[in-house]
Amino acid sequence: MITAISPIDGRYASKVAELTECFSEYALVRNRVRVEVLWLMALCAEAGIPECRALTTEEQTLLIGIVEDFTPQEAEKVKEIERTTNHDVKAVEYYLKKKIEGTSLEELSEFLHFACTSEDINNLSHALMLKDGLAALLPHQQELIDQLKGFAAAWKAVPMLARTHGQTASPTTIGKELAVFADRLDMQKAKAEAVEILGKLNGAVGNFNAHLSAYPDVDWPALAKGVIEGELGLRQNRFTTQIEPHDYMAELFDAISRFNTILIDLDRDIWTYISMAYFGQKTIKGEVGSSTMPHKVNPIDFENSEGNLGLANAIFGHLSAKLPVSRLQRDLTDSTVLRNMGVGFGYSMIAYLSTLKGFGKLKLREDNLASDLDNAWEVLAEPIQTIMRKAGIEKPYEKLKDLTRGQDKITKETIRQFVETLELDPADKQRLLDMSPATYVGMGEQIAELLG
Repeated sequence: MITAISPIDGRYASKVAELTECFSEYALVRNRVRVEVLWLMALCAEAGIPECRALTTEEQTLLIGIVEDFTPQEAEKVKEIERTTNHDVKAVEYYLKKKIEGTSLEELSEFLHFACTSEDINNLSHALMLKDGLAALLPHQQELIDQLKGFAAAWKAVPMLARTHGQTASPTTIGKELAVFADRLDMQKAKAEAVEILGKLNGAVGNFNAHLSAYPDVDWPALAKGVIEGELGLRQNRFTTQIEPHDYMAELFDAISRFNTILIDLDRDIWTYISMAYFGQKTIKGEVGSSTMPHKVNPIDFENSEGNLGLANAIFGHLSAKLPVSRLQRDLTDSTVLRNMGVGFGYSMIAYLSTLKGFGKLKLREDNLASDLDNAWEVLAEPIQTIMRKAGIEKPYEKLKDLTRGQDKITKETIRQFVETLELDPADKQRLLDMSPATYVGMGEQIAELLG
């Protein structure tokens, strides 16, 4: 939308459309309705609460239909009620009471939101939003990992000059370097997936106070667990104040942030490889690289990704630092910031799609990689001085330092002449004479293959 303030809802809206089902106001209200209905149905199924009688099949169908048929138009009805109540969760309760008005369920209307504090409904709704959001985000993380694994397999044996501190260093392979990123990202994705999403349904201060006052013989923790774990697929947190403490959220946001930070590292490396002409970029008909320089094909996808990842991590960083902190048994500072969970997810998704788009344009320039290696014979100083140490030759490091450091040009002949002067085991000497920067890659290829 051209009038949107946030680029997530404007310029990039099409890229994050699937997240509107997870993090929009509609999604939040829809999940509140779901939790309220499931809680009522659980109460009705509990023999120890005779006043909340068992439901007929038709009544169960009616309640389930309210949840399954909940649309943005129905959410607007809830928001209209909220304009009067000035309380978003109470508006859901009143909405549901109106939905069952005139039906056989009306006599049970006071068991809607029974013994609940608003946070019982909200914490489970936010947990469901995160569960849905992860289901949307994680496949894009996996796609990035899979693409990198494909690159690692295809280019596992392609030699490349490494650049430690930006200077020429021992050669590696382009496949192995990308395998490192694939493995790092894979580990962080696994950590995000491993976070248990928690929920509570235990009243105003987490002790089931109101519940026990009305029905002291009901096993309330078990009843709540049936809704939280059995119906919603979350895990019950038995140790809470009025709020679920949000520690799992901080853990989750930190894991996504680490994934994003590693992706920033990758974006910058790919950007640099493009600037060094190790990679070229496929052109797309109609695209413009520069408003004044027609030849340019800028690495804009990796730049876009880096910028959006920074924004995502800024949001996640604040959420993970703020959410676990609440004054005494509850304050409302979490309420406002929780509404921005989708912002972090949105910027992350935009970034992932940008990097994937950039991947699709990459073409390896093996000629430039080979040329770079052929101009860096000085990197063989490392294996030469290592074999000199093996042979017991005095001060090998210093001799290679004198030969290579600060020299304008070290050539193949420079290296060959030096090796010929050394008293080495014939096999070791021949191995050095046969070696080139392009063949001095250690186990680069085998390490890339470890990804499987």
